[in-house]
Amino acid sequence: MKNVNYTPEMTAQIVSDYEAGIAVEAIAEAVNKSVRSVRSKLVREGVYVAKPKTTTRKSDEPTKKELLNSLEAVYPFNVNDLTGATKDGIKDLLTHFSDA
Repeated sequence: MKNVNYTPEMTAQIVSDYEAGIAVEAIAEAVNKSVRSVRSKLVREGVYVAKPKTTTRKSDEPTKKELLNSLEAVYPFNVNDLTGATKDGIKDLLTHFSDA
């Protein structure tokens, strides 16, 4: 006989609670399960919606690739060897060649 982690009643309750907007952490505590277990069950039931991932990039700050493209436009040389450089280093080069 298979060991059942969630009874049909528990499953219905966690789905209902989740759809009502209760946090997964609170649901997990109420049913005495781990957050990971409850989240997995909600995924298997097809109701869990992952939170959008937040990025640490500032939208107004250029990416390293954009900086390298700008540097290449200011002073045409192969920038492929600079892909390991830091953004600050690339900015310094860009400033130096822009002023020259």
